[in-house]
Amino acid sequence: MNEQKRIILKRGKEELIKKRHPWLFSGAIDQLEDTLEEGDVVEVLDYQHQFLALGHYQIGSIAVRLFEFEKCAIDNDYWKKRISEAVQLRRDLGMFNSETTNIFRLIHAEGDGLPGLIVDVYASTAVIQCHSIGMWNNRVALAEIIVELLPTIQSVYDKSAETLPFKANISPKNGYLIQRGTPEKIGIENNCSFAIDWETGQKTGFFIDQRENRKLLGEISKDKKVLNTFCYSGGFSIYALLNGAREVHSLDSSQKAIDLVERNLDLIPHLKAKHTSIVADAVPFIKNLKEHFDIIILDPPAFAKHKESRHKALQAYQRLNERALEQLTDGGLLFTFSCSQVVTKELFSHMIVAAAMNVKKKVRILYQLHQPADHPINVFHPESEYLKGLVLQIV
Repeated sequence: MNEQKRIILKRGKEELIKKRHPWLFSGAIDQLEDTLEEGDVVEVLDYQHQFLALGHYQIGSIAVRLFEFEKCAIDNDYWKKRISEAVQLRRDLGMFNSETTNIFRLIHAEGDGLPGLIVDVYASTAVIQCHSIGMWNNRVALAEIIVELLPTIQSVYDKSAETLPFKANISPKNGYLIQRGTPEKIGIENNCSFAIDWETGQKTGFFIDQRENRKLLGEISKDKKVLNTFCYSGGFSIYALLNGAREVHSLDSSQKAIDLVERNLDLIPHLKAKHTSIVADAVPFIKNLKEHFDIIILDPPAFAKHKESRHKALQAYQRLNERALEQLTDGGLLFTFSCSQVVTKELFSHMIVAAAMNVKKKVRILYQLHQPADHPINVFHPESEYLKGLVLQIV
């Protein structure tokens, strides 16, 4: 086994790691080697120089992303074992050879014991997104392992340029790591077809984590008038239309996102007459909204990425939800979400209570929503449970 570079912790700072939390914060570090470079695999030792864990070093508040709590060699065989475990979970979940869905998350960072690595599958293409230099340094080997384990994957695209730590002294560029033929950019989710733009679209090209929540919306959209805000490529809108919604409005501040909505509508041309696309900032749009809707979807981007911004974020969530509740018909439904890690389920629920009280509406919760099983939650890392959602009804 190669000798690893080492990080020594301050006394008393080892407890979180002993509980297998996969993040080591910079404030816990007492000593680190001068030769340490961002992306290096490091051994983390307690103040008595006893082994605790292995991980990738990076510059910033999260100084090490930990992926192993036993001493072992970190080589291609190690990564292959970890990726094989992630593949097996998706196989057990029925994600492979499904006749109704070929869009799913293959690797969910800390949830799969691979912090800093996201891999999403769109039919025969896997899209890698690295959030750490350590994973990015291994991207070619990781891509080769994926196609070795999954012969149906013909292309692997690296979409890491937007997600790597800005302090890293590199100039990453997105591009194909493996490409066999021309990738098919149409994916299927619960028998709904979507145009996927992993090269220039948001995230890896699609918001896969809302799959089951979109399905639920579709099941209750028949004959309903629907407003889908922060719609991106219109996932909720397409489900509503395919399931008999009377009228659907899709709103996003980005013309590029609305162009994606239109591409998805082209796949169901017989339903386009029931749809209206709107390019506008959702916050002032909802503030000035005069129409009433049977269903409103609020799925904004993360308003808070740090605890320091959490209070303002909750205020913004509350104002949005207040206006949405006011514009629902009697018996109407609000699908409301937060993907901010620092906004807990409890804080989100308290915000909804405050919103309902302020607008003097009688509201009840019909469903509590979250991320699907291909986005597993590491029990030692509560932050990996990031998506919170509620379906509220005006009584």
